[in-house]
Amino acid sequence: MLHRPQIRTFVSYEWRTYKDLRLRSLADSPDAFSRTLAEEQNRSDAGWSSRLASDADHLWDLPLVAEIDREPVALAWGRIDQANPDVANLYQMWVAPSHRRLGVGKMLLEAVIAWARARNACYLDLAVTCGDNSAMRLYIRAGFQAIGEAQLFRAGSHLLSQQMRLKLRK
Repeated sequence: MLHRPQIRTFVSYEWRTYKDLRLRSLADSPDAFSRTLAEEQNRSDAGWSSRLASDADHLWDLPLVAEIDREPVALAWGRIDQANPDVANLYQMWVAPSHRRLGVGKMLLEAVIAWARARNACYLDLAVTCGDNSAMRLYIRAGFQAIGEAQLFRAGSHLLSQQMRLKLRK
């Protein structure tokens, strides 16, 4: 029996767990992320470590991990660019195939939304691969709306990516 997912922030010394989840996400869902597995596999251990250590107080970055029975099963990353604090961004959202349809993605999304609101951001932006997929449905159910026209996902790809935005303030 699976227990309720627990959502928490990564801490800097967990960079190996973060690296593992990130590489698993890219291997499982290569068309969901702008970075490729090959690009991220070339990152040094120091690079992985510094990624998590860059903002220990989580003012501008919110690296999240979801765990079920202490097993890391998902991740997401909230980020606010200091040059534009009105807009928070959601990156790297992924749930392991073995743990999909359990509400983990929704919980991660809700955690990033709450964090962005607490940081007084006006909007939460993200990009999602176009099509009838569970990620797109999750974001639409949460109130995200498309902004602008869909763009080519990445050079050499036939897929399109859609920017979406959630208004955080009335």
